[in-house]
This record gives sequence, structure tokens and C-alpha cells, in this order.
Amino acid sequence: MRSAGRIAVPGRVNLIGEHIDYHGLAVLPMALDRRVIVEWSARGDSLVRATSEGFEPREFALDRPIEPWPPGDWGNYVKAGAAAALQKWRLERGAELRVRSSLPVAAGLSSSTALMTACTLALLEANGIRPSFAELMEVLPEGEYFVGTRGGGMDHAAVLGAREGCALLVEFDPVRVAPVPVPPRWAFFVADSGVKAEKSAAVKAEYNRRRFAGQRAAERLGFAGIRQALETADPGELRRVAESSLEGTERGCFLHVIGEAHRVQEAVEAMREADAERFGRLLNASHESLRDLLRVSCAELDRLVEAARESGALGARLTGAGFGGAAVVFCPEEQAERVAAGIERRFYEGTAEGRMFRAVPSAGALELIARGGA
Repeated sequence: MRSAGRIAVPGRVNLIGEHIDYHGLAVLPMALDRRVIVEWSARGDSLVRATSEGFEPREFALDRPIEPWPPGDWGNYVKAGAAAALQKWRLERGAELRVRSSLPVAAGLSSSTALMTACTLALLEANGIRPSFAELMEVLPEGEYFVGTRGGGMDHAAVLGAREGCALLVEFDPVRVAPVPVPPRWAFFVADSGVKAEKSAAVKAEYNRRRFAGQRAAERLGFAGIRQALETADPGELRRVAESSLEGTERGCFLHVIGEAHRVQEAVEAMREADAERFGRLLNASHESLRDLLRVSCAELDRLVEAARESGALGARLTGAGFGGAAVVFCPEEQAERVAAGIERRFYEGTAEGRMFRAVPSAGALELIARGGA
């Protein structure tokens, strides 16, 4: 059993498939080459002590009930990692956890999931446990409920199971993942809107509201959930019934989800066929649905997406939960410099340093562990 080590977990950018994973519908994220890294050393007792530059140190014990700190405390993600591991494994040794990150915080890039997952893996390593992807997926999505966010399993699957050079098609119930190679001349950017997307703060209630509105909508139409609706009814008929029978948030959520589920299927086909124009159109349609039906965009994200398209991007949309955060921008490699310069001029009005970066399809945590390092 090792006494010290290092765990690296990437962030992810969701290329398409927003606000549908928690309905059991497939999504297409991609791991980033920006990561949360936890350097760990095992302790002889049950104490977990976590430090990270710019934050107050946090500590708690594994041999007593783990209760959350006040909402918004960064240490809750460390606790969530421990609570997730304890659902399945016995942890007899605590650890010193030293956290650092190259991921932007609250940008819709799964920095919180990467932190929780890295802490989970570090505590398991400190106890001599090397879990499988399937075992981790049994506990990590539930574990994030510790901080009150009722999400799906996309983020955890992506940061764990992504392959270098590929997007990752993630399906649910049961969880299945399949790498989809990114065509070699495709380029992606992540651009920050400047509006923080703090799921752990006030926006959490709005995020959860949309999740449950979609479920209620399906039940009003006589289905157990939206996935069952799509598996048993014609999508066009579902749309017609929803438009005539549902109202308000429930109507918007239901219509977004059934449309976005279809766009994911089309996007996988477009990527496998290297059809860049089609892929870009799907990203654009996704943003419009998120803006107009689900209503999770904001003025800054809309301006950023428009700036990207005016600069020559084939597609751009908000990525992540919305309510701020980042956009994903897609263009051919030969247009990448021109698109980046155009976004810098049109949206950032000067320099985009630290606010926009290339999104390179990268390895997930389990591939990094198998390689023997970060």
C-alpha cells in the first residue's frame, strides 16, 4: 500500500447534450487538458486535512458522520468525495490532501466534479483501493448530492472515462461510454463569459427547478419520464402534444430535452463523418434551445456566442449548466487564429488572456492513472 501519490482529474467541456443527462439521455462531452491535481499522503488516523491556495484549510474525520459545512464552502466537495467513497468502501486511513488546479472555477467546466472526484480517488488510493469505472459511477453522481446539486452522471463519466483525442458518448441506465474520435482538423475553444456559474450558490435552486420541471412535464403527458416518452412515442407527436398541453417552465424544459436528445444523436453522426458544417449547425441550435426554451443563458453568453459566429465559427453555444460560465466554440483548424482574434476583438474588447483557451480532447483520470501519472 502506497503512502503518498498524486491524482489528476481533468475538467470537461460538454460539446452537446445539455440538461438531459439527468433524464437518462445520452450526451457528448470531451475532457480538457486542464486539471485538478491532488497530491496526497496517507495518515495513521481517520483525519482528512485539505489545503488549497487561496482557501482556508479544511479538516474532518472519516470515523464519524460527515455533515456539510455552510453552502458555498469549497471543503464540501472534499467531504462529498469522502462521503461518496464511504458508500461502498471502508476507509480506515485519512490523508493530507494538497489541491491545485488549472481549471477556471464556476465556468461550467466541471471544476467541482473534478475536485470531488480527485479527492475520492486520493482517499481510495491512500487506503489501497483501486476502483473500476463502473464502481466509481455507482457512487460519484449520488455523492455530489451532498452539496445539493441534483445533476446527472455526465460530468463524472467524462472526467473519469474520456480518451485522448476523442469526445465521449455517454449513455445511461446502465452507464456506457464510447470514445468518438475528433476529426484531426477540428478546433475547439472554451471562452469565459465573465459571469460566474456558481451551482453551489443561489443559482442551484434554478438548476434543480428545471430538472424537476422536465420530469413533471413527462408525468403530465402520461410517461414515467422523458426517456420513456422518447422510447415509446414519435418525437414529432411528442412535440405537438407538449406544445398544446403544457405551459411555462414545464413546456420549455420538455421541448428542450426532446430536441437536445435528437441533436446529440446527429452530432455523433456528424463527428464520425467529419461533417463540420452539420456539427456546427447542431451547436447553434442547441444554444438557441437553451436560451429560448430552457432559459438558462444570459446576456453575456448570448453576446459571446454571437461574437464567435460573427468571427467565423461554424458553431458556438453555452456549455455546462448555464446561468453564466463559458461557451464552447467550434471551427476548422485553419480558421482557428482568425476566430480567436475576432472573439477577442468583438467580445473581450482587448485581450482575452486567461479567459479563452484551446480545448484539446484529452485523457480522463483513469487513463492518466493507468499511464502512471498526471
